Amino acid sequence: MSQPPLLELRGLQVHYAGARGAPVRAVDGVDLTVRRGEIIALAGESGCGKTTLARTVLGLERPAGGQILVDGVALGSRRRELTAWRRRVQLVPQDPMGSLNPRRTVLDAVAEGLRIHRLPGDERALVIDALERAGLRPAERFLGRFPHELSGGQRQRVLIAGALVLGPELLVADEPVSSLDASVRGAILALLLKLRDELGLTVLVVTHDLGLAWNIADRLAVMYLGRLVEVGPTEEVLADPQHPYTQALLSVVPESRHLKPIVLRGEPPDPAKIPNGCRFNPRCPALASGRASAVAGSCTSVGLEVLHGTGEHEAACWLSASPALRPLSY
Repeated sequence: MSQPPLLELRGLQVHYAGARGAPVRAVDGVDLTVRRGEIIALAGESGCGKTTLARTVLGLERPAGGQILVDGVALGSRRRELTAWRRRVQLVPQDPMGSLNPRRTVLDAVAEGLRIHRLPGDERALVIDALERAGLRPAERFLGRFPHELSGGQRQRVLIAGALVLGPELLVADEPVSSLDASVRGAILALLLKLRDELGLTVLVVTHDLGLAWNIADRLAVMYLGRLVEVGPTEEVLADPQHPYTQALLSVVPESRHLKPIVLRGEPPDPAKIPNGCRFNPRCPALASGRASAVAGSCTSVGLEVLHGTGEHEAACWLSASPALRPLSY
């Protein structure tokens, strides 16, 4: 019998109370399977729901509907269950300087999780091991330092060490290199790959940058207005993007010079007022240019099914059902 995936989301929904009573559907039906030992990138614009989805995976937001399955078993809402899961999944925050207390040493910062969960063992030894795995060697040199005494890359490694010290199975990395200099980004991405290979870690990377996914992710999930619009192996999705939104994100990545830059009209719609039909239709370049005229009626009136979010290349787009109509560039 095959082993169940580490994490599985089924019809996940996260809603907030809106200003006028209508619910804000931040996550509006997401299916996604996260297998052990893979790196999966969750990509999209700001406000698309990817951070809310990540916070829900971490147990920091309560779903309004759907299920989160861990090892094939539904994760409950009881404190004991959530505490046990939070030891197995750890966050690597986006902003190293803002996430580290300027008055606390590296030792205190990395040991915080050990103290919260009251784990037994030699605290100093565990912190040193985590720092060295994060690439800060010799670790003893860093224990008494404060955040302002570290470079941006070193601060990011301290955050990674703080996640590693609990021995997690899943890391959720929220824009892990967005605040770093270009010269440091590659080293941090290489570290995440190394941790996956050496420790068997699973990594969920939240990013707006498809270039990052290109360099690190085994699979890519593109999110728009609370739902996944395209999912699949990274190389397949980026070599043959089937959704106009994915094409637009990819067109501004330097590596994708075969695509003309695509400028999307306006901002994403209010998640309290989801458009009818395909939720991307008000901004869709294929619809605006007439390339999707054969399916325009469906685009503006018929909703699309939730993607399965497994290993296959899928797209929530009416054009993907008509390959001859699918626009590859504009």
